[in-house]
Amino acid sequence: MKIKAQYAMVLNLDKCIGCHTCSIPCKNVWTNRSGAEYMWFNNVETKPGMGYPKKWENQDVYRGGWHLKKGRLELKAGGRLHKGINIFHNPDLPTIDEYYEPWSYDYEKLIESPRRKHQPSIRPISQLTGEPIQLKWGPNWEDDLAGVGETGAHDINFGKLDYAVYLQFRNIFMFYLPRLCEHCLNPACVASCPSGALYKREEDGIVLVDQERCRGWRYCVSGCPYKKVYFNWKTGRSEKCIFCYPRIEAGLTTLCAHTCVGRIRYVGVVLYDADRIYSTASVASEQDVYPALLEIILDPNDPEIRKKAESDGIEANMIEAAIRSPVYKLTKSWKLAFPLHPEYRTLPMVWYIPPLSPMSQYATLSQEEDIVDHLRIPVTYLANLLTAGDEAPVRLALKRLSAIRRYMRSVRVEKKIDNHILESVGLTKKSVEEMYRLLALARLEERFVVPTASSKKEHIFITQGQCGYSDFA
Repeated sequence: MKIKAQYAMVLNLDKCIGCHTCSIPCKNVWTNRSGAEYMWFNNVETKPGMGYPKKWENQDVYRGGWHLKKGRLELKAGGRLHKGINIFHNPDLPTIDEYYEPWSYDYEKLIESPRRKHQPSIRPISQLTGEPIQLKWGPNWEDDLAGVGETGAHDINFGKLDYAVYLQFRNIFMFYLPRLCEHCLNPACVASCPSGALYKREEDGIVLVDQERCRGWRYCVSGCPYKKVYFNWKTGRSEKCIFCYPRIEAGLTTLCAHTCVGRIRYVGVVLYDADRIYSTASVASEQDVYPALLEIILDPNDPEIRKKAESDGIEANMIEAAIRSPVYKLTKSWKLAFPLHPEYRTLPMVWYIPPLSPMSQYATLSQEEDIVDHLRIPVTYLANLLTAGDEAPVRLALKRLSAIRRYMRSVRVEKKIDNHILESVGLTKKSVEEMYRLLALARLEERFVVPTASSKKEHIFITQGQCGYSDFA
């Protein structure tokens, strides 16, 4: 067993209001320069929809992530040897049209326009070519289901569902999906890079790009199944979310989490067994990846785990942060949060609590075991998004979220405690009160448990690249 520490994030989709407040500070701070206009390290998509870039979830198109070939884990688009031989040809790379061609406006025309009868107007101008363009797509084109009648058919999460039925006006549903780099335990972008410019930090698992080593081959872009690595067209280098590591090292949370209006985000440290990453990502069934991922996340409250973590070089403040981590509770203890598309086998470390939704038809309290089937958002859709199609974990999480609401209503409103609600979903009064506080009332220091970086640690530039796989060809 080799214990390592990893920063992780949980997002509660039940509370996201789609305000994009998380995206704006990230954009202003990290991608406010020429060549990065089209980059959104953090973006908020409306589901159902194709997303940004178009069809990013369809790995039959982009061939991102990992798959099993003859029982062996391999990059879906081929390993480093294959990429080296075909280094000048990358057919799996999304084009700028799949993102959007960034544009601006010649605002001086509004100021310098001569006196005229009608209000002057300006046209969009490409920031790539400087020529006028016709807008056909944008970073948030599908916001609030805009155009979903045309784009919804390309949403792969409708697998095993008739999308035409759910895109009808009376059956349509909607929720928001904030996305950022997953900082995976088994990152395909790191394994895809021929020059070794991408690396996973030893001390906290944050995935970064060495700008000096990057040669702009862009295999990291196509290799990432979440399409959260971008190519800067001006510098010729790849860029990605850095999990705001300068803030993290100072004990502050990420910008997207700190500015979130809905308080949907939780940031913390988890401990995991690095020796089991390969076996976890190599499980035979795609639906087994999620439970296998839970297995390698270790209990920081176990004295033996803490002792082994200390011997493996984990700092004391990181172990203490793991003990108080809200991420461990939401993911493994309570099983409320799930990784995004675990079937990509990258073992992502950004987790999502599925959203509850209004009931599409009446359900009485006596039908508690069936209440999930009455929700407007199909469980199958959420399972395709979060658990590779396995509905059982999602059903349990939704039932527990519903039970928390009903129990707290019985306590606060009806003044008549109903313990049967908790027993049916395997919860206790104590656990429900803890869940309720963390999901609804938690203060900033409870939602973000971020230790400062150790001053004793040698410079991270020296140890870069020691945490990723290098034996895949």
